[in-house]
Amino acid sequence: MADKKSGANLWDIFLQFLIIGAISFGGGIIAYERILLVEKRKWLNADEFMAYLAISQTMPGLNSVNLAVLTGDFLRGVTGSVCAVLGLLLPGSAFILGIGILYSSNSNHPMANIILAGIAAAATGLLAAITYRIGGDHWRHMKSLAIVLATFVLMSLFKLSLLAVLAIMAPIALYVYRPGKSI
Repeated sequence: MADKKSGANLWDIFLQFLIIGAISFGGGIIAYERILLVEKRKWLNADEFMAYLAISQTMPGLNSVNLAVLTGDFLRGVTGSVCAVLGLLLPGSAFILGIGILYSSNSNHPMANIILAGIAAAATGLLAAITYRIGGDHWRHMKSLAIVLATFVLMSLFKLSLLAVLAIMAPIALYVYRPGKSI
């Protein structure tokens, strides 16, 4: 294990994670991390990668960032973790900051609101598609559909906050799907 640590300098860790952060903004980041860590740089073997990924999934936060923390620590200690995380987060953060600055200086432009409406529509469509896929067989059951519909009505028509909707719907959903109760 010591030979792997000596093969990675801090600049290289930062640069490699910076590239991952730049090319994977929006998705696929774990796959890019695996390519970098296992195949390209060989800083980890496949079993070590899977072990670090499993650990990162138990930690709070984003799996990709947790994986960067664990890998950076393995390679160069706390400083390696900081370099890996900074490299991973810098491109996305800079992009979002740039877009925010552009919007704040052009928020009154009619095209800005049209672009934002298009982004919102795309995000809504993606969220609906993911929700449908995750729901699986639950879409066939009236109880599940009733919970989804009630949540939608509370948020969309009554304009309740997320916390208020959770306070109302979570106990109902827990009761409906309590252990030992079939759908």
